[in-house]
Amino acid sequence: MSTIRYRTTDVDGFKIFYREAGSPDAPKLLLLHGFPSAGHMFRDLIPLLADRFHIVAPDLPGFGQSDLPARPATFDGIAATIDRFTEIVGFDRYAVYVFDYGAPTGFRLAVKHPDRITAIISQNGNAYVEGLSDGWNPIQAYWEDASEENRNALKAMLQPEATIWQYTHGVADPTTVSPDGYSLDNFYLARPDVEDVQLDLFGDYKSNVALYPAFQEYFRTHKPPFLAVWGKNDPFFLPPGAEAFKRDNPNVVVRFLDTGHFALETHAAEIAAAIRDFLAR
Repeated sequence: MSTIRYRTTDVDGFKIFYREAGSPDAPKLLLLHGFPSAGHMFRDLIPLLADRFHIVAPDLPGFGQSDLPARPATFDGIAATIDRFTEIVGFDRYAVYVFDYGAPTGFRLAVKHPDRITAIISQNGNAYVEGLSDGWNPIQAYWEDASEENRNALKAMLQPEATIWQYTHGVADPTTVSPDGYSLDNFYLARPDVEDVQLDLFGDYKSNVALYPAFQEYFRTHKPPFLAVWGKNDPFFLPPGAEAFKRDNPNVVVRFLDTGHFALETHAAEIAAAIRDFLAR
C-alpha cells in the first residue's frame, strides 16, 4: 500500500493543506472535494488508486486545514488559489476528479488551461441547470435578494444535523456510512469565521451557474475523456445533470450508483474500479 503524506504548502502567502500519494513519475490525478467536506473525503479512494497515479488532494480555501480566504469568499478566488497550487506542486498535466464545489473549481481550471487536463471524473459535480434540484431554492432566493433575512435562513444548512443528512440521504443502509466523515466536517464548520465564509459561497454559487455555458463550450471544443459517476439519489445534483454531459461531449461515460451525495462513503471501491478502467482506456 502506498504511503499517504500530509503536507502544507505556501501559495503566495496562503496555506494549503493537502494529501499526497503515489509515485511522482506516475500519471497525475488531482482530487477536488466539495461542501462541507475537505480532502479527508478521499481517505478510502486514495489507497485504491495510489499504485497507478500520483495523487494530490488539497483542502480548498476555507475548508479543512487550509487557510480561510479573504472575504467575501468567491469561487473565482478559490479556483485562482488552487490553480497556483497545482503549479507549485508540479501538476502540469493531470486528470481531475471533481465533486460538488470541486466541480466549478476544476472546470474553471480546465477552461483556463485546457492543455493541462488529461481527463475529468465528475462525481456529482454539476455543470447544467437541469442538474439542480429544488434543494437549491433557498440558496437561489439569496442570489436574487441578498437580504440579511435570506442569508440567515441559510444557516440551517450549516448545522450538524444538516451535514449528517447530506451524508445519509439516499443511502440504502445508513449504517454503512461512517460517522467519521460528517463528524470531522462538523468540527471544521464550527470554527470561528467559517460560517460567514460558507454563507458567502452560497451567495456566490450563482457565479458558477453563470459560467455553465462556458464550461459546456469547453466540453464541446476540447472533448476531454470524461467519466460521470453519480450517486443517483443525490438531493442536490440530479441524474439529468450527469446525462447532460453527453450532449456536449461524445467522450462521456455515465455510471449511476444507488447511493446519495457523498457516494465515496458507500461506493469507494466501485468508483475506484471505474476510474482505473476508464483512465486505462
